[in-house]
Amino acid sequence: MSAPTAPILVRPAGTGDAAAVLAIARELVEDGTTYVFAPDTTDDALKAYWLGSAASNFVAEIGGEVAGCYVLRANHPGRGAHVANVSYAVASRHWGGGVGRAMAEHSLEQARSAGFAAMQFNLVVSTNERAVALWKALGFSIVGTLPKVFQHKLLGPVDAYVMHRFL
Repeated sequence: MSAPTAPILVRPAGTGDAAAVLAIARELVEDGTTYVFAPDTTDDALKAYWLGSAASNFVAEIGGEVAGCYVLRANHPGRGAHVANVSYAVASRHWGGGVGRAMAEHSLEQARSAGFAAMQFNLVVSTNERAVALWKALGFSIVGTLPKVFQHKLLGPVDAYVMHRFL
């Protein structure tokens, strides 16, 4: 897809966004190439992950349509709580349109504002070339490779990366 004609607005998720976020999450489950969700993951489990109250939840909107979502949380509690962790999802029809970048840039600002010192992604599937390229462009480094930890729907076991950057 090319760049959207309407601007991308990233805003806090509200209760009215639940159906759209769930639809995007269902696409991730079906796709099976970027997230660890099992094929039998329930709607309730997906809503708890993407819209749970223990995190900050956001959506990206184009022309009033939810095109993506992200969740910002501490990577670990206690002594690891100074490092942010974020999960992102973009509706497939909006891939390549700048939604992921808009959410990533927004999340970096939100994490800084919340007092996080760094951001870490614990499992970036190595074959997810769009995501790896975006994270590198935004200053993330691959700090570890986890061999064959992701069961890719089409390729079988593939590596995943731990990616990190200071804020």
